[in-house]
Amino acid sequence: MTATVPDSTSRTSYRLRGVGYEFCNCNPGCTCNFSGFPTSSDNSCKAMVANVITEGRSGDVDLSGVTAVAILDWPKAIHDGNGRAVFVVTPETTDEQIGELANIYTGAYGGLPWEILGSTFQVTGLVKAPITIEAEGLRATVRVEGVGEASGDYFKNPVTGERHEAHIVLPDGFIWTKGECGVGSYRATAEGLDLSFQDTNWILYEFDWSNA
Repeated sequence: MTATVPDSTSRTSYRLRGVGYEFCNCNPGCTCNFSGFPTSSDNSCKAMVANVITEGRSGDVDLSGVTAVAILDWPKAIHDGNGRAVFVVTPETTDEQIGELANIYTGAYGGLPWEILGSTFQVTGLVKAPITIEAEGLRATVRVEGVGEASGDYFKNPVTGERHEAHIVLPDGFIWTKGECGVGSYRATAEGLDLSFQDTNWILYEFDWSNA
């Protein structure tokens, strides 16, 4: 997944809207959203995130209907950098669509959140594989054939066992502004990355990203 850096005077405009399924190795709630530092056992940030683009365009390229999964591994906090990323797209994703997503996700086109995130990792691989998402609220499963799987659920009240909902609102959030939070587990192996975590952070959110 290689990005081409465009001339700043002719930067391609894009806008992506959709749903994000974010699984990481922080404790549920992910303190990175509050203090900027992870609560994982080794202070790293490792994640599997699916983006379902329900409506999107980059220049003349239609990105509506594209699903992409990012497998991410930062040795410390995200802002400390030195991360590695492997991206997965479905087999029907065209080379033209992949090229535009590469420029967006690596920050070449600017715009939040990718002009920040894209500077913190190196893309080490691109995989084409079927991606299946089954979701009913926070009860969700993301399967990537030959790569891995993530599943999440609502919190449970520790006394009654009943469903316990938790929402996080970030008025100035640059990835998302409202997330529904639960507990999840995931495993993913691809292009040198091998991640596996149980009962850690899981957040469902809607995104609206652009460089306008």
